[in-house]
Amino acid sequence: MSEGVLFGIGNPLLDISAEVSTDVLDKYKIKANDAILAEESHLPIYEELAALPNVEYIAGGATQNAIRIAQWMLQIPGATTYMGCVGDDDYGKKMADQATADGVNVQYLKDTSTPTGKCAVVVTGHDRSLVTDLQAANNYKVDHLTKPENFALVEKANFYYIAGFFMTVSPDSIMTIAKHACEKNKTFMMNLSAPFLMQVPPFKACLMNAMPYIDILFGNETEAATFAETEGWETRDVAEIALKISQLPKENSKGRTVVFTQGTEPTIVASEGKVLQFPVTPLKPEQIVDTNAAGDAFVGGYLSQLVLGKSIAECARAGMYAAHLIIQRSGCTFPPKPSYIWA
Repeated sequence: MSEGVLFGIGNPLLDISAEVSTDVLDKYKIKANDAILAEESHLPIYEELAALPNVEYIAGGATQNAIRIAQWMLQIPGATTYMGCVGDDDYGKKMADQATADGVNVQYLKDTSTPTGKCAVVVTGHDRSLVTDLQAANNYKVDHLTKPENFALVEKANFYYIAGFFMTVSPDSIMTIAKHACEKNKTFMMNLSAPFLMQVPPFKACLMNAMPYIDILFGNETEAATFAETEGWETRDVAEIALKISQLPKENSKGRTVVFTQGTEPTIVASEGKVLQFPVTPLKPEQIVDTNAAGDAFVGGYLSQLVLGKSIAECARAGMYAAHLIIQRSGCTFPPKPSYIWA
């Protein structure tokens, strides 16, 4: 497998994670298992979590999580590359050190005038809510991507993954990578990531501009239903929605695969006009620590097999293994080596 085979770009964020009572959700008017961008009224939440004795700081951001997990599964240093924008500060350095130690080739754009972005991970029981203050992550520019030394890393890769959250930051970067992948017959992948991305017209427009180039689309059952609703489709059946999205117009002759996780319900994969279902091995409630990064871990596991040419069934199995492991730990953290049994 070639170095830098998998390329990710997104919003690098330092997760500030703590378990709290549901009073915190009520106080800040946030929902369990939602993901939102912070407004003025949410800003005190970061200091509130930071003051708690159980607070944890973990390298985060949806794309970075998935890339770190894929890198961990592969155990081949430098197999993955990740870009995004951070501040020139301690938080940014902490993240770079963590991802580099994991074996990821991190190429951050550093913004000297804005602090590194952060994400409040509000854990209530088995649920998690994300409140993101993008800060420097919001300042990524396509000029960084197209610098010759950086675009050389794009050209080196054969697989590209971008979480939907990046649609709020740099649509130009998304389309630059999408078109490159299409022209060179490489694999371009995105994630629906959160309902608000489909409910806010400019973000939905960015998604639909990219859709003809998307070879694999990830998401969960809530995001699938939101997509159907914003398209005016009557169905809320996840398998049917996956199939319909897989058949939307495509820029090249490759088919589109759509992968929707559904928590403890079977994972749905629509590909080549068929729908496959992969059952999830349930965990006992007491085994679950928190569900933060479960979806990202699934993607990371899936990608680790995809880059090696494995079947959809093997990709899904690895995705479930990684998600299963992550929810038994706090945040996007993992042991030194996976115990995954390769096919």
